[in-house]
Amino acid sequence: MNIRILSRNSNLYSTQRLIEAAKKRHHHVEVIDPLKCDLIIEKRKPSIFYKGRMILETDAVIPRIGASVTFYGTAVVRQFEMMGVFTTTESQSLVRSRDKLRSLQVLSRARLGLPKTVFTNYSKDVGEVIDHVGGAPLIIKLLEGTQGLGVVLAETKNAAESVIEAFNGLQARVIVQEFIKEAGGADIRALVVDGHVVGAMKRQGKEGEFRSNLHRGGSATVIELTDEEETAAIKAAKAMGLGVAGVDMLQSARGPLILEVNSSPGLEGIEAATGKDIAKTIIRYIERNV
Repeated sequence: MNIRILSRNSNLYSTQRLIEAAKKRHHHVEVIDPLKCDLIIEKRKPSIFYKGRMILETDAVIPRIGASVTFYGTAVVRQFEMMGVFTTTESQSLVRSRDKLRSLQVLSRARLGLPKTVFTNYSKDVGEVIDHVGGAPLIIKLLEGTQGLGVVLAETKNAAESVIEAFNGLQARVIVQEFIKEAGGADIRALVVDGHVVGAMKRQGKEGEFRSNLHRGGSATVIELTDEEETAAIKAAKAMGLGVAGVDMLQSARGPLILEVNSSPGLEGIEAATGKDIAKTIIRYIERNV
């Protein structure tokens, strides 16, 4: 097969592993920077030009679209879809996953456990917003934040009011969430491919850090999910329409609570923690569908 990986950097760990896995299974693979694609839109003949040449005979694409290039990257994925090419992440699901508020609404509609969340239109009654999530401590998240950036733990009501008012003053959209104390600064990342959990790890924030992101110095260890956690991860990926997804959740007294569903999950942490060849699993997912 001819597989094209949409990535801005061919040297990234995840991109390199996908290249290796595709080549091992005797596929032709090429990395394409989505921002260097020109999209030709015409009746019955959509096409893509990359660095001056037309992209031909593509069997599948693997989108590795960063959050900062979601708009154009999604347009490129959509163009491949119009050309009849299989994609591991559909354009509509990619857009949906990048909108934190919309994602939470989709997950709520699927009756999945979530931390109680409040979103307002720059409400002046900040105290009421805080009360809605059970008071301080609480979490404040920028809607546009990624990899733990733009996430604040407000430990007191006064601190929460100050932070929310500051974001409101900057016209920055935020969501306010309850703080799950029993999670202990840890979360679970479950990697779902084609409706199956293919690996799971527990990420623990470094001492004094409530965010467990590996980009922020957290550590990861392999974990065996409970039946409830595995079901929640699979259900969350399905609700978001994602064939490949990183589902982040907290362990709480009332069961697993979904934090986020990532449409372009990194492979380095999960492969290191589990020792599993996740890249190969993604290539096999393509083989079953093309």
